[in-house]
Amino acid sequence: MEMQDRQIIAAPRLTVFEAILTPEMLKACIPGAEEVTGSPDAGFEAVVVQKVGPVKAKFKGAVTMEDVVPGTSLRLIGEGKGGAAGFAKGTAVITLADHPDGCELVYTVEAKIGGKIAQLGSRIIDGFAKKMADQFFERFKGELEGVAQS
Repeated sequence: MEMQDRQIIAAPRLTVFEAILTPEMLKACIPGAEEVTGSPDAGFEAVVVQKVGPVKAKFKGAVTMEDVVPGTSLRLIGEGKGGAAGFAKGTAVITLADHPDGCELVYTVEAKIGGKIAQLGSRIIDGFAKKMADQFFERFKGELEGVAQS
């Protein structure tokens, strides 16, 4: 499944770019994140608890960054394993541009889920994946604008 959307964030483009490279920001923005450690160069490790329909699982996984163009764009690649519940994989291509109100962040997200969770059906999975992506970028916007207001 692939989805695309955009956010206008009231913060400078370089501030937005630098923020997405920090484990603290990733932890604050990933729904269900219990722990995020690491760095952009080495990659991040994450523990995320999610409930999809009747299935609740703790995913342990990694987030890496590729195709990084400082201040302009990057690709986040995440993969997590939730034991018997299954696995989740996803990529987010993020591009940033200056905007009169701050920064325009455009994202394209692709998600794949397998195992027990995938048996819930594509409608539930697609809705869940869209909700997760929307929540991440809404939280990201809120965190950054909150910092900019301080």
